[in-house]
Amino acid sequence: MKNYTITLALAACLALSGCQTASMTGGRTGEFGCIAGTVGGAVVGGLAGATIGSGTGQLWAVGGGAVLGSAAGSALTCT
Repeated sequence: MKNYTITLALAACLALSGCQTASMTGGRTGEFGCIAGTVGGAVVGGLAGATIGSGTGQLWAVGGGAVLGSAAGSALTCT
């Protein structure tokens, strides 16, 4: 079950990273840092959520942790 949860968290992070654009037009030089912060926050949040609860509650905690982590990472690294 734990491997399934970690795989699910990593898949969610990959799906969230697809929402970012990587175009370098317009003089935006910090785009990589923004993407890295968002994905890194999602990974850390998902792993933190994996340590909470068990069963279906744990899956909700992983999803919520990934969403909140990506929002925090985005807020910290994107301008």
